[in-house]
Amino acid sequence: MIPYHEQKLTEEKVFKDPIHHYIHVRDRVIWDVIGTKEFQRLRRIRQLGTTYLVFHGAEHSRFQHSLGVYEIVRRIVDDVFTGRPEWREEERLVTLCAALLHDLGHGPFSHAFENVFELDHEQYTQAILLGDTEVNEVLSRVAPDFPERVANVIEKTYHDKLVVSLISSQIDADRMDYLQRDSYYTGVSYGHFDMERILRVMRPSEEQAVIKYSGMHAVEDYIMSRYQMYWQVYFHPVSRSAEVILIKILHRARQLYKEGYIFQSEPTLFIPFFKECVTVQDYVALDESILLSTFQLWQREEDAILSDLCTRFINRRLFQYAEFDPATEYQKFGELQKLFERAGLDPTYYLVTDSSSDLPYDFYRTGEENERIPIHLQMPDGTLQELSRKSEIVEAISGKRRTDHKIYYPEDVLQRGAETNPHYAAILQLIGEK
Repeated sequence: MIPYHEQKLTEEKVFKDPIHHYIHVRDRVIWDVIGTKEFQRLRRIRQLGTTYLVFHGAEHSRFQHSLGVYEIVRRIVDDVFTGRPEWREEERLVTLCAALLHDLGHGPFSHAFENVFELDHEQYTQAILLGDTEVNEVLSRVAPDFPERVANVIEKTYHDKLVVSLISSQIDADRMDYLQRDSYYTGVSYGHFDMERILRVMRPSEEQAVIKYSGMHAVEDYIMSRYQMYWQVYFHPVSRSAEVILIKILHRARQLYKEGYIFQSEPTLFIPFFKECVTVQDYVALDESILLSTFQLWQREEDAILSDLCTRFINRRLFQYAEFDPATEYQKFGELQKLFERAGLDPTYYLVTDSSSDLPYDFYRTGEENERIPIHLQMPDGTLQELSRKSEIVEAISGKRRTDHKIYYPEDVLQRGAETNPHYAAILQLIGEK
């Protein structure tokens, strides 16, 4: 009998993919993991959350992205690293499984959902890998400790740092897939970069994957692509408006549940989250189809706020936004809150501040929290140099965090009532003042 971890399919399976053309599967373990119900659930989780309400093509799933990350890592370890002394072939399967399963714990509308219920998708990824699940059963066939090894890679505590760097670093397979995939499905050009060149010049080292100096310009292009995608797509203010409403729906539903409100449509699958006693089974039972169906029903709830917010989300009647500087306009925001209360609009749900922040590239600073391992270039003499020391483009943006603040509000309601309600008119005037 061939050991399970060495078994190959009798015929290679392929997934046709718009980014990588074909995604290749020969390993029995990988094929069996893809077939588990926990992995199939990722078909029902969008990769970009509420972004489909802005870029209508952005309907792609975390299932697609996970396969894409797997394919990039498979090409690296099978085509680029194989035979090189720095790469340990015995780490191949754990690396491929970690690449495939790195997003397994994402919830519906991912980050918004986590925000409300104070959850961490990486912790739930580990819980699914180690719990009573189909994924755990498949991985345990490799070895009793194999699920824990995969979880450790995703947790970034695995003993082989090179393996971790392929899944999570400033130039990893995760980013290389989502930039290209998100660019393709949103129809923008910002996320395009020369991945083929990057893979060709990537080399294994003891601590991380490094890039040959001759490939520096391809890495510059990749970093600038990421920068543009964050500000043009991921932080798009209209998408953020939809996310703000989504968050407020979940906040309102939880608050009503705690107050003993009787829902016309009982949110059965939400109750463990409202009670803060969520099991792995509770977690994987939720997907975006459940949330959207529930919101559809909640449009008819007697609670006016919950009904209105759900109607807004389902029918894309989003909040308007305005620039807001919390450092200098905190008094203005306080005045707006009072005006909203006088106007009969609960500012908790109808006047919302939101911030977006990104650090496009950083280098190692000893002792700082959330230290980022920098990208290293392999020089012609074999030494390693940190990227920003050689690239003027990267040096110019290194360590520079950009932050954007906005307030969101129901402009449609205010404009309709401005002629008859002086508070509405005062709100619009105050928001418009600069």
